[in-house]
Amino acid sequence: MQNFEQIRGHLQGKYKLTTSEPYLVCVQLSLAQGRRHQSIFLSELVGDDGREYLRVNTVLAPMTGIDARRMLAFNWQSRVGYLAIGELDSVPYLQLCENRPYDTLTASELDRLVLEIGGLGDQMERMLSAGGDLL
Repeated sequence: MQNFEQIRGHLQGKYKLTTSEPYLVCVQLSLAQGRRHQSIFLSELVGDDGREYLRVNTVLAPMTGIDARRMLAFNWQSRVGYLAIGELDSVPYLQLCENRPYDTLTASELDRLVLEIGGLGDQMERMLSAGGDLL
C-alpha cells in the first residue's frame, strides 16, 4: 500500500464503508453475528520526517467516569493499539488507535488491523459501557 487511494480501493471491495472522504474512510464492522457494530476510522497522517502513515482508530466511550490509571495500565500491557483521547462534537472520547507507515503496509496487514482494532475496540466498549453498543 503506497497511498491512501490504494487503501480505500482495498477496503471498498471487502467492507461496508459509511464515510469516504479525501484521506478518511470509515469501515463499519458487523460483530457477534450482526448484534454489535463497530466503526473503524482510517486516515492519513504525515510524520515530522515527511513519511506518510495510516492511522486506524475506533471510538470506545466518553471520558466521563473513566479511570485514567486503568487505561494507562492497558496501554503498557497492550500488544496492539494504544489509547488516546479525541473529541467528537466537543466531547472528549477514549479511542483505540494504531499508526503504520505506508511503506511497510500490505493488504493482509491492513485487514488484520481493521479486524483487530475493531474487535478489541468492541470488547473495550462493552466493558466500559456495561455491555452497551454506544458507537
